[in-house]
Amino acid sequence: MSQKVIELQNNHQIDPKVALAKMWEIRIFEELIQELFEAGDLHGTMHLCIGQEATAVGGAGILQQSDWIVSTHRNHGHCIAKGTDVRSMFAEMLGKKTGTNEGKGGSMHIADLTIGNLGSNGIVGAGFPIAAGAALSAQMQGTNQVVLCYAGDGATNEGSFHEALNLASIWKLPVIYFIENNQYGMSSSIEQMVNIEKLSDRGKSYGIEGVTIDGNDLNMVADTVAKAVAKARNGEGPALIEALTYRHKGHSKSDKLMYRTEEECLQWQEHNDPIIRLEHELIQTKQMNETEIRQLEQSIRMKLSNLIDSVKQDDEPTLADLWTHVYAEDE
Repeated sequence: MSQKVIELQNNHQIDPKVALAKMWEIRIFEELIQELFEAGDLHGTMHLCIGQEATAVGGAGILQQSDWIVSTHRNHGHCIAKGTDVRSMFAEMLGKKTGTNEGKGGSMHIADLTIGNLGSNGIVGAGFPIAAGAALSAQMQGTNQVVLCYAGDGATNEGSFHEALNLASIWKLPVIYFIENNQYGMSSSIEQMVNIEKLSDRGKSYGIEGVTIDGNDLNMVADTVAKAVAKARNGEGPALIEALTYRHKGHSKSDKLMYRTEEECLQWQEHNDPIIRLEHELIQTKQMNETEIRQLEQSIRMKLSNLIDSVKQDDEPTLADLWTHVYAEDE
């Protein structure tokens, strides 16, 4: 990444220094909510995306605010990269009224329509048809919006994946299906679940261009998504992107990681971490030095820690709030 600014084909730009700050924000956010859970302050489940920050920032981070994302149960990075307010996310996870869903949704249901975050979903594969529907809406209304739909590798074995891709293909919908292949669906290795080398090959069955990329290379992710977005805006239909990455943590908070070796984990964490790779690029191109990077990391950590202290003082939903947002409001 020799350029100071990554030029993207949808006329968007990502400053790599800004991208690094956003990737650190995602990682520190997740480290802090893990600490909150371990301290007994956070209830319910959560799924951490530590190790997958490049797919979030290189994907959702390059979209226009009016564009939409559809996320998964492993959603925090996508939401932050798209622009969802971090304080509101902390509040949602701590069950506060100031949360994105007023404290009633929790980790897997963060949404923010004001910045194009159509929401996360705890049902594997449920985002595929939702994204197709949103893309159809944009197409019919002529808004020039595109939809970026995140999903995990395991979700590509759901029927909804194939149904949505077929529909998106025949109607040439402006949707990009972005598969984060982190090598495991829960505790099952991807090699045990499919009999093909690349998940992106599944797009061929529906006449959709598919590509497999290094999901821990920010530049490659951003450039690939930008090209797909440009084609979708031009009415050339959907794309299928498979990004190879790796989650450092377990599937969820209760995963003891008995199904993968320590050597495998260390290989990905020490030699293929997306943040470390971007930091090395910035140092090599003399855009930042080690001291500046560590100061950036520390400032983000302090900012987010202060946000948590503030959020803990917020009000919790009342019993009466159980009845709000259940039915459509009268005009």
